[in-house]
Amino acid sequence: MSKETNAITHPSPLPREFYDRDVRDVARELLGKLIVRRSREGATLGRIVETEAYLPQGDSACHAVAGSNRKTAAIFGPPGTAYVYVIHARHCFNTVADAEGTGCAALIRAVHPLAGMSLMRQRRGRDAVRDLARGPARLCEAFAIDRQFNGWDLTKGRSLFIAEARDQPEIRDAVCEILTTPRIGVTSAADLPLRYIFADNQYISGPKKLNVAGPSSAKGQTHSMSLAIRS
Repeated sequence: MSKETNAITHPSPLPREFYDRDVRDVARELLGKLIVRRSREGATLGRIVETEAYLPQGDSACHAVAGSNRKTAAIFGPPGTAYVYVIHARHCFNTVADAEGTGCAALIRAVHPLAGMSLMRQRRGRDAVRDLARGPARLCEAFAIDRQFNGWDLTKGRSLFIAEARDQPEIRDAVCEILTTPRIGVTSAADLPLRYIFADNQYISGPKKLNVAGPSSAKGQTHSMSLAIRS
């Protein structure tokens, strides 16, 4: 079995308890986790490097403000449910957080591709690894995530789920600086500091001035995070 195949077949999905808490904690701690997507075409795997939180209250950019309807019902589902919506004919992938009925989610904005790159390139029509999943729409195209996964249970470990990096020590044991910035790509509640990234990571989206640690990141907050798994 190849190293790439082993990386894809062995991760276990995050439990529902991981998602059943404040969406800001979920969004921040999704950094470093692995997205696993299995399909008839093959399997793809990537490390999450950028997320955003959308709050159940006081956040006009959260889709839950419109109430539960045919398009938004999934965001009110159990924690660990996928909420996939369409904007400008492109898909965005979110994980529902907090208690069922709360109405909040963490948007997965960017991923560092780790396995299945040839399949991602085929789906994206691009060769540069950096551009395969840098941004929510590119990510969904590279991983073949669409509305069929809206309402999907991410805790079951089937075609689409999120896992710990237990079998990848170079990821699991890394110490990364996390930067908190205002969200990007939204026109409402745009100043809320609810975007979480690995600072200076080449696979994240958005303007460079928001993505680097130090004096140039005046609007953000930084702290270090160990990705090591605690027993």
